[in-house]
Amino acid sequence: MTNNSVVKAKLKERMVEVKVRFWTHGIDGLPEGYIIPKHTWTRGIIRIESNDSYGIKPVKTRHFNSLIEIPNLIEKVLIDHNVKLHRKRNTEKYIV
Repeated sequence: MTNNSVVKAKLKERMVEVKVRFWTHGIDGLPEGYIIPKHTWTRGIIRIESNDSYGIKPVKTRHFNSLIEIPNLIEKVLIDHNVKLHRKRNTEKYIV
C-alpha cells in the first residue's frame, strides 16, 4: 500500500460500528421507567461508536422519526466522522 496513514488496528477495533437505538419509553402511557418488552417506537438515534484505531470519537448523534430515514442518516453519521466507503467489485452489478 502507498497510503502513509496506514496503522495496525487492535483486534476489536478493525470495524467501524454504527449503532441504531430505538426509544421504548412512554408506550401506551406507561409510567417512567416501565417498558413493554420487545416494543419500541419507530424513532430513536443513530451514532457511531468510538474507535481509537480509526481516530473516531462520536461528536454527533442523529435522530430519526421513521424507519425510512435510517439509511440516509447512517450515511450522514459516516460523513460526519470522515469515514470513506469502498465498494466491492461484486456490487457493480447493482450499483451504477
